Amino acid sequence: MIFGFNTDVKHGDTIYHVQSEARESERLLQTQVFVRGRCIGKKATSYGAKATESTPADPQKEQQLREQHRLVLDAIREGKLDNVLDHPEAEALAAVKELDVQWLNAESVHADRNLTMQLRVTEGGAAAPGARLTFRFARPGEAPFYTQAVTDAGGAAEIKIEVDESAMPDSSLLVQANYEGRTATRKFALRKAE
Repeated sequence: MIFGFNTDVKHGDTIYHVQSEARESERLLQTQVFVRGRCIGKKATSYGAKATESTPADPQKEQQLREQHRLVLDAIREGKLDNVLDHPEAEALAAVKELDVQWLNAESVHADRNLTMQLRVTEGGAAAPGARLTFRFARPGEAPFYTQAVTDAGGAAEIKIEVDESAMPDSSLLVQANYEGRTATRKFALRKAE
């Protein structure tokens, strides 16, 4: 069973996107915090890390993940996010393969009534060829638009969506990358260029 939680929460003038998921391949319950599409921190809890430990049942994992997600949300609301995020040592970070989605052309994406996004998917800093990207484009007053793309040998992909530039400030784009059983989700807020 796959489960997870996604919540937007505002503190001051900042909107935080909090995403929690069970990462079965790594035996982790992970919560990531994003601001403007960029991951600013994580909280991860291992479950059944040793071969002798039994793996908790799905309802137990879901409850643990729900509590971890709520802990991070409460910390944001209280202005104490740094108190709950993990601060692993550099060696530990180097040992973890991290799936990431980068927006390459964030400064210049709208032309000829089209929103053109160029993205790159990496794992541990190396290109992730063949990653499947699912896009959810949300505009006020209209049904969400979905599309998919697959990354090339360099981990790059491009999509074009027809949209009037005046609708962009109130629109958002959620991108989920799937690669070798792992997922990474990024939410991008769109705005009109000044």
